[in-house]
Amino acid sequence: MDRIHQMQVLVAVAEEGGFSSAARRLSLSGPAITRAISSLEEDLNVQLFKRTTRQVRITEAGARYLEDVKRILSDITDAEETISGTAAAPKGHLVVTAPAMFGRLHVMPGIATFLKKFPDMTVDALLLDRIVDMLEEGVDVGVRIGRLPDSSIRARKVAEVRTVLVGSPDYLVAKGIPRSPKDLANHALIAARTGNFSPAWRFSAENREISVKVRPRLTATSNDAVIEAAVNGLGITRALSYQVGPAVADGRLKVVLEEWELPPIPVHIIHREDRTVPVKVRAFIDCLYDSLKNALD
Repeated sequence: MDRIHQMQVLVAVAEEGGFSSAARRLSLSGPAITRAISSLEEDLNVQLFKRTTRQVRITEAGARYLEDVKRILSDITDAEETISGTAAAPKGHLVVTAPAMFGRLHVMPGIATFLKKFPDMTVDALLLDRIVDMLEEGVDVGVRIGRLPDSSIRARKVAEVRTVLVGSPDYLVAKGIPRSPKDLANHALIAARTGNFSPAWRFSAENREISVKVRPRLTATSNDAVIEAAVNGLGITRALSYQVGPAVADGRLKVVLEEWELPPIPVHIIHREDRTVPVKVRAFIDCLYDSLKNALD
């Protein structure tokens, strides 16, 4: 049986989560899908899917093989596009992830530009305030703010952001401007219970870090909420510079303790470590890089 056909069936079953839905996607009969997977498993001498009457789940070995299969099929597509002269017009689907607020403010405009430029592309945007496992969740491209300990990804640095403390001008006039982190004990503090929530705020002084325990008067589960609270004069909050950039620019918030800021945090565009990068991924990364540079420089 044609191995490329078997690979295409494998991808369809894995992505659709079942044989019947894969058959509809590929316009094939159910028995044809079953024969293709059974033949592939026999050739490889490995079980690719666990089948029950209620669900079909890919095995660990199948998941590893699936990644190689996707790369091979992508290589074939890229080769065909190159020889036919259509490589400049990527088509297909991408899954993109980014932190929620950063994605809304800065990644979505890049996605919009990309989709307008390439009408044969579709994008699924996962805007989440957690670290996404790109392999497990099928993500093609991501934006990550912070250090990159994972060696299984490729990264392109696009910018840096700062960790800043801000308060409204009215609040700072009423309560005074803190001159050192210890002064925060005399202020109402606002904290976001997001992924990096901590009862201590870190600062940098004379090339060393110090940590100050804080007792927030208000906590909230989103960065948008704590920033809005600070704008309304409820106290001082800590955020990343891009999150409060508009409010600082128009005077609704003022940055304090700038001389105590931690070193800047890198922003990277990341994708999985494959031997080749699909045309659609390269095109999207280039488009997003230009969009982010213009927004964050």
